This record gives sequence, C-alpha cells and structure tokens, in this order.
Amino acid sequence: MSQPPPPPPNQPPQGGFGPPQDQPPAAPPTPPAPQPGYGYPQQPPAPQQPQPGYGPPQPPAPQPGYGYPQAPAPQPPQPGYGQPQVPQPTQPQPGYGYPGAPQNPYAQQQPYGYPTVPVGPAPAQSGGGRNTTTFVIIAAALVVIALIVGGGVWYAKSSGGDGKKDDTAHSSGGTGGKNGSGGTTAGGKEKAPADPAAKVLFQAPMPKTSDTVVTAGSWLTDQVYAKSGIAQIVGYDPVKGTKLWTVELPGPVCSAARHVTADGRTAIVFQPKTPAKNSSAGCSQVAAIDLAKGTKLWTKTVKNADSTINLDNVTVAQHTVAVGSTNGGAAFDIDSGKALWQPKPGDTCYDAGYGGGAKLVAMRKCGSYGDRQLHVQTIDPASGKVISDYKMASGIEYASIVSTDPLVVAADVGDSAGDGSGISDYFSIDGRTGKLLARISAPGDTYAGRCDGITRIEDCREVVAGGGKLFVPTEEHDGTGKYSKTNEVVAFDLATGKETGQRAEAGDGYLLAPLRMDGGNLIAYKRPPYDKGGQVVSIDGGSFKATELLENPAAQDVRQAETTMLPDYAEILFGQGRLYMSSVYAHKASSYGKEYLLIAFGAGG
Repeated sequence: MSQPPPPPPNQPPQGGFGPPQDQPPAAPPTPPAPQPGYGYPQQPPAPQQPQPGYGPPQPPAPQPGYGYPQAPAPQPPQPGYGQPQVPQPTQPQPGYGYPGAPQNPYAQQQPYGYPTVPVGPAPAQSGGGRNTTTFVIIAAALVVIALIVGGGVWYAKSSGGDGKKDDTAHSSGGTGGKNGSGGTTAGGKEKAPADPAAKVLFQAPMPKTSDTVVTAGSWLTDQVYAKSGIAQIVGYDPVKGTKLWTVELPGPVCSAARHVTADGRTAIVFQPKTPAKNSSAGCSQVAAIDLAKGTKLWTKTVKNADSTINLDNVTVAQHTVAVGSTNGGAAFDIDSGKALWQPKPGDTCYDAGYGGGAKLVAMRKCGSYGDRQLHVQTIDPASGKVISDYKMASGIEYASIVSTDPLVVAADVGDSAGDGSGISDYFSIDGRTGKLLARISAPGDTYAGRCDGITRIEDCREVVAGGGKLFVPTEEHDGTGKYSKTNEVVAFDLATGKETGQRAEAGDGYLLAPLRMDGGNLIAYKRPPYDKGGQVVSIDGGSFKATELLENPAAQDVRQAETTMLPDYAEILFGQGRLYMSSVYAHKASSYGKEYLLIAFGAGG
C-alpha cells in the first residue's frame, strides 16, 4: 500500500534569536491540512520565521518512520462485533486513528459557536462490557492505533503507600479554594527558593535515526527521572543525570501511561519488534515498568478470534493497568500481570480508553459513527464494576478525560471549537453518582488548551483540574510591548461552572501553561519571550498570587533547546524544584541546530 506524503522537509530557522525588527509582523502561514495517514502523528509544521517580539522558530517537522505504525486506514467495526456497517467518516479526518497536525500556535482562531445540546446523567450499568473471564473470541475489527501521549506524571513517592492516592498532572490535592467549592488552598510541597535562577543539570542528545520514532513517556519519582528513547527506557539520576538503568524493548514505544503508582510503577504500549522503515509491527504489547528497580515486570497482549489487538492507549489507576481500543478495553494487575477483564463477546459497546490516577474512568462508546453515544463511567479498578455512569449528549463523537478526581471531561460539541483544540466545552461530573455538576463553555477564540479524544482519551495539555476548580489559559493576545504577546490563566468553579473571578497574568512577552496541581496551588510553565529563559511559577489557589519557583538561563543555546520543547507538544514535568522537558519523538538530524531528547533544569544538588 502506498505511503502518505511526508511532512514538509526540514528547513533551517530564519531570523535567528535577536530582538524583533521594527516592522509589522508578517501574517503567519497556515499549516497544511493533514494527509490521510497510517498512524504516525502529524507533528508541528517546519520552522518558520519567528514573529517579531515573540520567540524563536518552532522545531522542524519529523519525517515518517518506523516508530509510527503504518497500517491500512481503519474501517468501521464490522457486523458481529455489535456495530452496524457504516461509511467512513469525513469529518474529522483523523488518518489512521490519529488526529491531524497540531495547529500553528500563531494561527488566527476561528469564530466560535455551538448548538445547544441537552445533557444529563444516565443510570449506572451493571458492569458494561467488562468481565473477568479469560480471553474471548470477538469478531475482527480493524483498530485505530494511538501513538504518543504528551506529558507524564510529575512526581510520585517511590516507596510506601497503597497506591490508592496518586498526585498526577491533572488530578491532585486540595478540595477547593476560598472562591471555589469549599476546601483549602494549603498543602503545596513546592517552596520558593532563595534564588530561582536555574542552570542546566543535564541533557541527552537526540538519538541518531534515519527515521521518525516515537519516544513518548517520561516519569519522575524520588530517586529517578525516566524517559523513553528509541526502543528503550532509561532511568537517570534526577540531579546528576547519570544513567541508573536501562530497560531495552524489542520495538518502539507507541504510548505511555502518565501516572505512577505509590511504589513507582507505570505502564507502556509498544511494538513487538523494530519494523522496517516507513512501516509498523503494530502496537500490540502492553508492559508494566518498575521505575524504582529499572525492570520490566511483565508483557501481555489482548487477542480476538483472529489476531492480536492493536492497543490505542494505556493508563494506570491504583494497581491496575488499563488499555483501550476499538475492539474494547482490557485491564491487568500491575504487580502480577493477571488479567482483570477483557473485551466482552457480542457487546455493542466498547471501552475506547481510560483515564487513571487516583480513580479509573472509562470512555465507553456505543453506536456507530454519526449516531454515537458516549458513556463516562467511573469503575472499580480491581473488578471493572461500574460505580457511576454519565451519558453524554447523542452526537458527540469524541471526548477526552481531563481529570478523574475531580472528574472533568472535555469535548468539541458539534465540531464548534473551530481551532483544532478538541475543546468547546468542559463537563464537570460527580464521579460517585454520574450527575452532571456543570457544563463550562470554552470558546476556541477565547481559551487555549488542547485535547485529543480521538484515540488517546487521556491526553489534554495546558488544562488542569483540582481544588474544586478548572484552570484554563486564555488565548494569546497583544501585550504592552511592541509586537509582544501574553495571556492569562483563569479559574472556573467545578460546582457551578462559573468563573471565580481569579486571573493570573503571564506578564508581557510570556505565555502561561498550567502543568499540574500542588496541593491547592497551581504549578504553571511560562513560555518565554525571545530574549529570556522560561519560568515555573506556583499560583496560589486562593489569592492567585504567582510565586516564581525557577527561571531558566537566557543564554541563546539554552533558549534554542528550550523552545524545541514547548508545552503544546513536549512532555514537561516539574518536581522538587527541578524542571524536565523532553521530546515525544526522535527524528533524523535537521538543519535547525542541535536538538535534545531531554533537558533538565535546576539549582543543582
């Protein structure tokens, strides 16, 4: 089968990193429409001339390669699996189960509007499509292959605990602020240093490859920072950067859980071998990784009547590893690898994916494309039993899990976002009862943030829920300086859906991107202007006062490396006063300059 046309070739950056020229900024080019593909994600467009006063050019577009599954375009589920035969959808065009290219961050946003859609909870179902039997025969159905997962867990204790509570990128401490729905804003672990000035602690070069290879997955615990490379995971000393261990894999990583258990365990999906260039061996293997010991605990597959199922996504909740696909979901005990549930034969619905962390939430799909019914189900991680079920409005094809505790879901209702973000509305749900608490409108021309609910389910960036609130960045707009840009972070009350009136300003030339909760406080990254290093700040959940925790060096070579790892596309973790930025793909050398797989900042030992 012919291959899709590759992304634009790598181009050298234009304009360098000097101050803006005294001329009006040129209108930014619109990235090309994504081509029908076979699974490899469309990456950010090739670097363009930087906008005056804004920042350095973006990293070059990767070339298709063996890290991205190449397979025939997906077909709708076949009769016999419980799905009627339906035509291929024409909108949106996800290629082989993967969304199109991320929008150019400089592109003008489209007008926003969405139809009124009734919403409401539905009664819980008795177990849904999950059971505790062994592998079962189901009719063959071509599946969408999910690839990279942006972001990982920020910090997890590597010893002790029962794994039932997990601080994660989008689900953590606190139950509200003074302007939220009860609770407290105290309890943050990250403290302001005497001097926030940071240095480069260590970095790892981009692995050498003639292809484009997924390197999704990064995790941080007390003792280790771990990062996926080409068909391997490497554990580094979080301060010195010395290699502590390496887990070799037979093939490239496809997707990685962003959560870590209390005893330092996580999970990945990977290919069973390294395929030839521009091809794939399928994302069929799921494994548990012990980050404390640097070992692979077990490897499992999920099978149907004819073949091994390709898995779209993976997450971890308490001691359960859960994987989703268009053939249904499966789960395993993270310690033993014991199967907890498998796809159920004859079921007309399927678990497309899961959100993990403190709780486990399934995104369950019923019906065919164009007549879809989504169920957001909080389930028991050990048994798969449904605890609560929220039935989304008919016609919503895709939705993403922003957080499982509090339970927040994002969706592009009626394809109305208009900016490719996958978000027009947020839904705050009571995870105990399945009752809708609030629906929060987030017009694409007003608010930023991005979710991929097509296959990855739990991949939302720059949006954080916690402390009874939802923290959302605004779209960038003109700053006070000549040609400068800036934005803010605002808070919504999850109980009422209304803005709390709290607003944190990025500062002229900076752009705020929420990362995670720290108790009742919000940790956010500040994307810098052309002549400064990025910052990490803690925003008090009550007063919304920002405290600087770290500031990266302003040296040109450091800034160039930092700007290849921006929060729209890279994995950014912050913990114990240190910042870790890493790429989610490796590609052949480009003319853009030296590139890194990862770079770590901090004050040192």
